Amino acid sequence: MTPPEPGAPVLAAGCVLWRRSPAGGGPELCLVHRPRYDDWSFPKGKLKPGEDALAGAVREVEEETGQRCAPGARLPTVHYTVRGRPKRVDYWAAEATGGHFEPGDEVDRVRWLPPAEARDLLTQVRDRQLVDALLAVFHST
Repeated sequence: MTPPEPGAPVLAAGCVLWRRSPAGGGPELCLVHRPRYDDWSFPKGKLKPGEDALAGAVREVEEETGQRCAPGARLPTVHYTVRGRPKRVDYWAAEATGGHFEPGDEVDRVRWLPPAEARDLLTQVRDRQLVDALLAVFHST
């Protein structure tokens, strides 16, 4: 396995995981709490060497939330810097299709929230654009 080139971006992928609300049929979004950072975000993680971004996104959703999912529309790619190194996270909309959450060291809580509440709870402002992008997908279909 060849190490990444210095300055090469960290490649990651994730999903804006959603389900229909049991109460009214509108969408609920799944946010994960990572105790290491004490933050709320969408399920995401680094890609394994040679891993396809979509496959990595689906894997990370299941690892972090216990949910299987059906990926849909591509959402915006998010770029930021972590410890001086660029990071690129590719995202997809994904409907939850079943599963069960088990708390762990990486993710200790999940919350299913209506979009406006999810937007407010997200720790990083950059993640809020993903809520808007998902809602745009819903409104275009």
